[in-house]
Amino acid sequence: MWQQNEISKRLKINYPIIQAGMAGGPTTPQLVSAVSNAGGLGTLGAGYMTPEQTRSAIEEIRRLTGHSFGVNLFVPEAFEWDEGKVEASNRLLRPVREKLNLDNPSVSSKPSSETFLKQIEIIVQTGVPACTFTFGIPDKRVIDRLKDRHIAVIGTATTVEEAILNETAGMDMVVVQGSEAGGHRGSFAVPYEQGMIGTMALVPQAADQVHIPVIAAGGIMDGRGVLAALVLGAEAVQMGTAFVTCEESGADERHKEMILKSAENETAITSAFSGKPARGIRNAFIDLMEGKEKLLPDYPVQNALTKDIRAAAGKVNRPEWMSMWSGQGPRLSRRMPAGAKVREIVSEVEHHLEMMMK
Repeated sequence: MWQQNEISKRLKINYPIIQAGMAGGPTTPQLVSAVSNAGGLGTLGAGYMTPEQTRSAIEEIRRLTGHSFGVNLFVPEAFEWDEGKVEASNRLLRPVREKLNLDNPSVSSKPSSETFLKQIEIIVQTGVPACTFTFGIPDKRVIDRLKDRHIAVIGTATTVEEAILNETAGMDMVVVQGSEAGGHRGSFAVPYEQGMIGTMALVPQAADQVHIPVIAAGGIMDGRGVLAALVLGAEAVQMGTAFVTCEESGADERHKEMILKSAENETAITSAFSGKPARGIRNAFIDLMEGKEKLLPDYPVQNALTKDIRAAAGKVNRPEWMSMWSGQGPRLSRRMPAGAKVREIVSEVEHHLEMMMK
C-alpha cells in the first residue's frame, strides 16, 4: 500500500501528502483543516505571525479538525542591519511608492528570536502534532523540547549536505526542496545558487545519504508527481503551489488568477521582495529590481520595507507590484476545494499504479 509508510504512521495521516506551510496568508485554518480532514497533513504557515495570532489559528484549526496537522516556523537568522542599504532600497522603491501614494515606511526595530521561542512554547502547550522548520536548524534545546512532547520535528534542505545536517541535529524527517519550488528557498548551509538542484536529482541522492525519511518538494502538482517522488526514494511529498489556488486558500485572488493563467517559463527567482531568494511569477516589480538585489538589505529588513507596497498593491488591484509566489508547474494548477484536491491526487496515484500493473 503506497499510502502507508513510516511518515504516514508517524504523522497519523492516511496519505503521505503534506500541504506546505506557506506564510503570509495562504494557509488559513480552513485550508489546513480541509487538507487534514481529507487524509493529508495540513500545515499552518506561522512564519510571519505573532504568538497571539499563532495560538488563535491553532485553536481555530482544532475546532475545524480532529486530525493531525502541523505548524511551520522560520528559524531566526543572523542578519546585518545596514542603514546604507535601507536608504538604497527606499530610493529604488520610490517610483513604486509614488504610484501607490505611499510614504517611506518607518522600519527601525531589529527582529529577535523572542517571537520564535514564544511560538515554540505555544506549539508545546497546544500539543500540535508536527512542527516544521525553514531557513535553518533550530537550537538543540528547541528540538529536544518538541520531541520530549512527542511532536514530530521536520527540517528543510536544498542539498544533500543540508539534509545530513538536519539528520545530525535530530530531525525526525526532512523536506528536500528542489529548485522548481515556489516561494522562498530553504537554503541555509550554502549560498542559494548552490541549492538550486532539481527535485528529480536531489531526492534520490538525499534518500541514499540519510537514514531519516525524506519528503520531496518542488514542482509536484498531481498524482504523477507524487508517484514519481515515491519511486525516487521519498516517503511523502510536500505541495505548496497546488494548494494556493484552492478555494480555502487565503492567497489574494489576483495571485490565484495569475498562477492559473501562467506558464512554466514565467517564474523567476528574486530577493527584491524580502531580501531572501524566492520563486514567484515575474512582474513589473521583479523587472524593476532585477540586478539590484545586492544593493538591498538582508531578510527580514527588506521584507519589512516592502510590506506596505505588497499590501497596497493588493487593495488597488495592482498585481504588478505584488509578490506572487509560484513553483514551475502553474499549468497544472486548478481552482477547487482543498479536500477534493487531496482526493483527486490520491485517485491519480492509484490510477497510475493500476495502469503500471497491467
